[in-house]
Amino acid sequence: MYSPLTPGTEDRARSAVLDGRVFSLPRLSRPHRHDVLMAAIGLLGGLVLWALGLRIQGDRTFFAPWVSLLPLAVVSVLELVRRTAPQPALVIGTLALIADQFTVGNLATVLMFTDLMYAAVLYGTPSAARRIPVTTFLITVGITIGFLAWFRNPQALLIGVVTGMVSFLPAITGVSVRNHRDAAEAARLRADQTALLAEMDRVQAVTAERTRMARELHDMVANHLSAIAIHSTAALSIDEPDTSRQALGVIRENSVDGLAEMRRLIGLLRTGGKDREPAASPTLASLDALVEQTRTNAASSGLTCAFEDTREERGPLAAPVELAAYRIVQESLTNALKHAAPGPVGVRLGRSGQLLTVEVSSVFGDRPGPRAPGSGAGLVGMRERVELLGGTIEAGPSVAGAGTKIWRVRAELPVEEGVSKT
Repeated sequence: MYSPLTPGTEDRARSAVLDGRVFSLPRLSRPHRHDVLMAAIGLLGGLVLWALGLRIQGDRTFFAPWVSLLPLAVVSVLELVRRTAPQPALVIGTLALIADQFTVGNLATVLMFTDLMYAAVLYGTPSAARRIPVTTFLITVGITIGFLAWFRNPQALLIGVVTGMVSFLPAITGVSVRNHRDAAEAARLRADQTALLAEMDRVQAVTAERTRMARELHDMVANHLSAIAIHSTAALSIDEPDTSRQALGVIRENSVDGLAEMRRLIGLLRTGGKDREPAASPTLASLDALVEQTRTNAASSGLTCAFEDTREERGPLAAPVELAAYRIVQESLTNALKHAAPGPVGVRLGRSGQLLTVEVSSVFGDRPGPRAPGSGAGLVGMRERVELLGGTIEAGPSVAGAGTKIWRVRAELPVEEGVSKT
């Protein structure tokens, strides 16, 4: 279907409907095909009525009957621009209707004028759509009162009724149609906006899920891969059978454990793994085993790991809190394995009121021997976990009591989900 709006105009028109701005339609040289059809039918119908001698007024001795065809022709032409220039068409059409009253008249002229009045309200500017119904109502009332005062006959009311049917009734019909059209357009735009917001929410949810998966994957596997990288480098650089055998043992143990964790994660992500039992999330009770494993992996690097739990209440906490604490310790131990200088690595758990404190410290400085490269994703992941729970985290170098420079990671987590630090 041919649209009277050029490409790009419809979007600006919809915006004008929503924010109340005045929107002027472009002037198009090609009229709408419906307007052409209405103009042709109106002109042909008027000619038939004129040929049959059907007139709406008595003979005018000062004008020949054919003069009534002139207003008919003018109004027929105006039908072609009823959408593209509705207000000028109404002004010229009003003058043509007035001129028609001085002729024998033609019913087709009057009917097409009512359509011009309707189109001026429907397709005109918002201000015109507000003014025209009020103006036509006042004109109808004024003509009714004027003819009553002139003729002093109740039949003069018929003139007011006819005036209202020709002017006010089409205008108020146009207002009703325009309001329904604008309401439908606004509802459609709201639906489009709702769909857009839903799509944005979906994208954000997918992004958040991918971030969570990347964080879990990094925390689960980075510890094992770091140990493998360090010990494989040591095995290649130190030509001693015992050292190589010990390194290969650590490599095998970490590769098997890392592969098992990868399989558990893949099993949860597979769409066909609905029958699989979900893997249990790590808890604070597993920290002893984690520290012991790190102690074994770090033995060749000169690191000694110690775990201290000063909590008075050691009952289970919310699963996300325990998982976050476990992952923070795991990532901190992985970083110590990759970067810490030889010396003690301390893991401490504590609780103060509604806050769980997790602290991991290691000697800060250069160290001899092989080192595994870091990407910085671990620190980002720890901060994300803490922020999701409403806690705080600090990571950076500091000075211990004996003047030793250490790297310390300290996080404070609410013991209940959604309870932030006050």
